[in-house]
Amino acid sequence: MVSTVSSVRYDGIDALLADARSRLERVDVETAYREALGGAVLVDIRPAAQRAAEGEVHPAVGPLVVERNVLEWRFDPRSDARLEEASYDTRILVLCQEGYTSSLAADALRSLGLDATDVVGGFKAWREAHLPVACRGDG
Repeated sequence: MVSTVSSVRYDGIDALLADARSRLERVDVETAYREALGGAVLVDIRPAAQRAAEGEVHPAVGPLVVERNVLEWRFDPRSDARLEEASYDTRILVLCQEGYTSSLAADALRSLGLDATDVVGGFKAWREAHLPVACRGDG
């Protein structure tokens, strides 16, 4: 028996990104900073090499580093690989370098039933807004 799978098709990555963002209430970096200090989980999904080259959100803000390739497993409350922070009640703010990959990632988390969105402009905008950062070795 042949299975027929119906799937959504997009006219390129821009359409895929626009669709994902249509389900998000994205936040700017200042709002993300305030929310993180207020208890939201700020999740940096950038790879280690990018964080080493560009810097990171300062540890005092409490960011979690969860690389993109394991994000859903770490935040799905039903997953055996979930983090302690994984909960349907947790506000999750996803951060990438410039705010593109984070939109797709936040939409995937929302598909799991989580309260997730992403940060407009990503870490680049965070740094440009002079919000707290740590460079490699800054602790």
